[in-house]
Amino acid sequence: MVAEAPALPLPEREVGFSKWAIALSVALGALLEIVDTSIVNVALTDMATSLDATVAETSWIVSSYAVANVIILPLSAWLGKRFGQKRYFIFSLVGFTAASALCGFATSLPMLIVARVLQGLAGGGLLAKAQSILFQTFPREEQAMAQAFFGIVVISGPAIGPTLGGYLVTNIGWRWIFFVNLPIGLLAVFMSWLTLPKDGPTHALRQAVDYLGILFLAIGLGCLETFLEEGNRNDWFQSPEITLLAVAAVVGLILFAWRELTTEHPAVDLRVLKYRSLWAGSIVSVVLGVALYGALFVIPIFSQQIMGMTPQQVGMMLLPSALAAGAMMPVMGILLSRKLDPRLGLTIGCLILGSTLYALVPLSPSTGADDFFWPLLIRGAGMVFMFLPLTMATLGPIPKEDIANASGFFNLTRQMGGSIGVALLSTMLSTRQTFHRAMIREHLVATDPAVLDRVHALTGAFQAKGMALGDAHHAALAALQGTVARQAAVMSFADIFWIVSVAVFCMIPLTWILGRPPRDSEVAAAAH
Repeated sequence: MVAEAPALPLPEREVGFSKWAIALSVALGALLEIVDTSIVNVALTDMATSLDATVAETSWIVSSYAVANVIILPLSAWLGKRFGQKRYFIFSLVGFTAASALCGFATSLPMLIVARVLQGLAGGGLLAKAQSILFQTFPREEQAMAQAFFGIVVISGPAIGPTLGGYLVTNIGWRWIFFVNLPIGLLAVFMSWLTLPKDGPTHALRQAVDYLGILFLAIGLGCLETFLEEGNRNDWFQSPEITLLAVAAVVGLILFAWRELTTEHPAVDLRVLKYRSLWAGSIVSVVLGVALYGALFVIPIFSQQIMGMTPQQVGMMLLPSALAAGAMMPVMGILLSRKLDPRLGLTIGCLILGSTLYALVPLSPSTGADDFFWPLLIRGAGMVFMFLPLTMATLGPIPKEDIANASGFFNLTRQMGGSIGVALLSTMLSTRQTFHRAMIREHLVATDPAVLDRVHALTGAFQAKGMALGDAHHAALAALQGTVARQAAVMSFADIFWIVSVAVFCMIPLTWILGRPPRDSEVAAAAH
């Protein structure tokens, strides 16, 4: 592959100010993309009502964005090389902002889905390029602090999304979850145009475009992401469409791997997987995505279904966790800059995250927001010990000529981990709830005196409200069934937290397979 010409250096007299101005510019872009992955979830019911669609149909508002996003992520390194990282990053910002406006003005579900696809295609380049621009801008000795600053955005974004979305939907309207992107996006465009260094010559324009590899990538990842997004809603392999998606995903990814390993100028260079730290770090990244996004998916469902909280209240409950992560990021940056072994940081993070998830296992129907406060707060701080060290341990040992493609693949694994986590945990919730409901019913014998007493007490309570005896008896049985379903749901959520905590603990041996960044290596060479 022809190497991308390095970006022009910053003027010496502006280095101190410019590098943090660049950091703020790219962080705004990354924040837009990360918040948008979660902000839509709280508005699906309002969208369905406004656009005359079913809630099941509106799920494509989420799925279409995710599919477009994962397709573009591994291509971001190639696109940056071909067109220049400043041009591509600003183009992505402009595209994302314009697509957000289209989403807000959408008058039908198909129009909104098309706008979300455009938004996902533009947003896919923001996160990966933002991180690579930071690697390029900051010297080696300041990389830890720069990535700590970036990490605040990555970790706090999933918590900010539901909080902001809940407030906007409740007090203004669902269209404003998209319109709110406009001023931030325009500010990010202006700051990026003003602060990012000019692109050097883009020699990659002279190379042949790997259209076949891009096609196989789009088919493989697009079908895989759709399979994960829609599988649970369609009973997985009971559905012919989902089965076809699974087959297409496998075939597409196999053909993609074959193409990229045999062509002279691949769109995504898979040869970087020869590095131990990358493949081990990518596995950890997938599990981290499951733990981070999967838990953020499960907790709001429990809070709304069992605790009766509104989306805005759920967002406020998650906010302290994001604040704790933000407060700890600079601390981790300092520790890493003082040569803390990233693998030790990862081990500490696994212990903290696994323990806080295990602390949520003793759930009950009477669980309240206070019971979540300390586990979520400690979890937020513990995530810092995983995110930043994992990036350094995965990419640090890789030679600079291969980091561009390695970092694109690494970002993809975290995104896919989130999708796998949501799909896997939502299926587990459903199956475990069915299992626990059956087990509870086995112990509810109709002749059991305790059951009879409970039905009699409920019947009397409904009669006291003016119901006839027959209606009151039916209402009592329905209430008892509701209690069974509620208890089964609580037990299934407890199972999920236990399973995820065990998975996190199992990551600890794998973290020590990761490499340690050489002390004399220039981590800043990770620029795309």
